[in-house]
Amino acid sequence: MAERQKVIAGNAFHTPEPGAMVPLVDCAIAVDSDGTIQSVTTPPDPDHSAILDAAKVANALEQLPPDTYLIPGLVDLHIHAPQWPQLGKALDVPLDAWLDTYTFPLEVKFADHAYAAEIYDDLVTTLLSHGTTTAVYFGSVDLQANVILAETCLRHGQRAVIGKVAMDHPETCPDYYRDESAEEAIAQTRKFIEMVAEMQSGRPTLVHPAITPRFIPSCTDALLGGLGALARETGCHVQTHCSESDWEVAHVQNRLGQTDTEALANFGLMTDKSILAHSNYITCGDMDLIAKAQSAIAHCPLSNAYFANSVFPARDAMDRGLKIGLGTDVSGGFSPSLFDAARFALMASRNRSSGTNPSLAAAERGTAEIPLSTSEVFWLATKGGGEAVSLPVGSFNEGSKFDAIAVKSGHSTSGFRTYSTDTYQDIFEKLVLTADVSSITRVWVSGAAIDHL
Repeated sequence: MAERQKVIAGNAFHTPEPGAMVPLVDCAIAVDSDGTIQSVTTPPDPDHSAILDAAKVANALEQLPPDTYLIPGLVDLHIHAPQWPQLGKALDVPLDAWLDTYTFPLEVKFADHAYAAEIYDDLVTTLLSHGTTTAVYFGSVDLQANVILAETCLRHGQRAVIGKVAMDHPETCPDYYRDESAEEAIAQTRKFIEMVAEMQSGRPTLVHPAITPRFIPSCTDALLGGLGALARETGCHVQTHCSESDWEVAHVQNRLGQTDTEALANFGLMTDKSILAHSNYITCGDMDLIAKAQSAIAHCPLSNAYFANSVFPARDAMDRGLKIGLGTDVSGGFSPSLFDAARFALMASRNRSSGTNPSLAAAERGTAEIPLSTSEVFWLATKGGGEAVSLPVGSFNEGSKFDAIAVKSGHSTSGFRTYSTDTYQDIFEKLVLTADVSSITRVWVSGAAIDHL
């Protein structure tokens, strides 16, 4: 076991299981030199005082103020890194127009590597300041731009999964923005995997490569099959869009006679390290396939409201034991905050349960399923996201990486307020529903404080 390096003490919250919020009152979290949590103690534990005393003597104790609360770092499962400059733009147009008029012309600009470096530096530091300690990024088609993104994450200390986007279909991709061929896209993906490993040689892995077919409509069968073979060979993460819209579902059905999930499985792209973005229109059979493969879903409630035209069946998927976390889907979603994603997940779940059409009788209006709770959406943003991305993050369990954020109540620009009459459950719910970027006073990744934010 690595030597204990520091102890962070104070009040903390985490959800080691879905819906089970655990307050850690006056806790001490001992973190070793590798950034791994060595122990978590509270005053009833017999060695709690000794751990605090030893840390004080070693000048290795960081005591949080009483108005500040520690939570696990947030895990964003779906971000389009090159879409950062268009955050908040053109969300009132159909998806095809949004892609063709705005998104693809923007993403191709990342072949200008000075531009890529400027934008990605701003993106990574902004997300860290919002508490996103683990980010799962779709990059662009250009190989070197994705290398720049990986270097940026390493420089700023953000844990990340990054994929060079693969898209080669001449009928659905613009001539000016696509891979030259399936063979070229596969070769470039392999090269990116190798380059990410090389840039971290001899040190702990913070950035992981991902095989990233944009989605089935943008890829030929040859590309999808080749990337599936590469996934089997390398064991890398896989990420793609799945059953996001009526159009996508119809395209795959008409072309392959299958659902998105069935097709991805047949191409070898459904693994225990696959992340399927959206998945709004998955069937019960699809859920069974996803569960069997131990693949994960990135639930993106904000962008779903704009482009999916449906509400993801989160309760059903969770009850079936699927791995699920949250995604902002920048820039299909207009907010970089996982807190906002959690809040929109709450609202989407309630709308699905109660229904939205007032002309129908209450008993006919919704699904009547139990809506997600505040504790459950917090779990999705933390431990659920960690499980979805197959990384030991998202909780304060022994053996997890110490990725965390400190959230202060009472900041003049934040609605997060606490009072003497509040219970710890009250404070937790207030934090999840009212904290914002101004409330976040400190961010750690693998035990290292991100001091340059």
